[in-house]
Amino acid sequence: MLVKLKDSIPFLRCPVCTRRITAVDGAHNQLFCTNDECGLNQPDTSLVRYVGRWPVLVDFSKSILSEEQTFGSSAASFKNRPTRHGIKSVIKKLISRQSAISDQNIANFVSLTKGCSTKPLVLIIGGGEIGKGMEVFYDDPDIRTVGFDIYASDQTQFVADAHDIPIADEVFDGVIIQAVLEHVLEPKAVVSEAFRVLKTDGFVYAETPFMQQVHEGAYDFTRFTEIGHQYLFRRFERVRSGAKSGVGTSLLWSIDYFFRGLFRSVAIGKMFKALFFWLQHLDVCVPDAYNIDGASGVFFLGKKADVEISDKELPGRYQGSQKGS
Repeated sequence: MLVKLKDSIPFLRCPVCTRRITAVDGAHNQLFCTNDECGLNQPDTSLVRYVGRWPVLVDFSKSILSEEQTFGSSAASFKNRPTRHGIKSVIKKLISRQSAISDQNIANFVSLTKGCSTKPLVLIIGGGEIGKGMEVFYDDPDIRTVGFDIYASDQTQFVADAHDIPIADEVFDGVIIQAVLEHVLEPKAVVSEAFRVLKTDGFVYAETPFMQQVHEGAYDFTRFTEIGHQYLFRRFERVRSGAKSGVGTSLLWSIDYFFRGLFRSVAIGKMFKALFFWLQHLDVCVPDAYNIDGASGVFFLGKKADVEISDKELPGRYQGSQKGS
């Protein structure tokens, strides 16, 4: 279940000076940095600025985010994607199936974090909307969920930049980074922040694209092979990693973008995606090693560790079909 903002305040930190954030006379709708000289986001004041009811904890001097886009019209700053019903919902589920591998990984992650605490505290980086298979973090009363994104949302407590997470060290039992790392300028910095806010025995779970076309336009920056993804999380002890979705799903992405480009139409691309939706179901017919080499998306489930893997160790962790070639 989502933690209330007032219950998050004890572990919030200023994104500019890293000092403690607290409430003005117990008023949870007004926060300030305890460093009087900080200035935070407003000249000559340590008060936190808000978008609606969401505090904005961003150091704009270091972030790709601008104050203009963050504090613009409320319509631009608040996002909740429309919920599809009826035939639209059926079509959406048909052409964008939920990965059974992802479901299994999330179930494992939940079990592992509950092994750390009877009521684990979990941070969702980029939690502006509920991701596929993520409902458990909002429905299970024994999971305490904190989420943030670069925009305000009913699934988040505050607005922040993942490169500088405004949270104290070693707070969380688990961190989720689902479909986020392709949208940040420095994935290594974001993973380092996830490491920092995790408790000593905490767990991380990430899903990141490999063979996918550009989405989210100008805010789509990078991709990872499965072994490159492992290296990104080299400070974590690997529990499990591999392809979240395989070569059939990759082909479906290409069909969509081929026809949208050929006809200069997103709608036509989606129409062909609907016609060939069955390709993604063929992922299960392909051996894991081949899916890894042509994965649409990859995953990593790991535990915070004291020692990181070395560069020389990395090639030995390759799990694809070209071993020994």
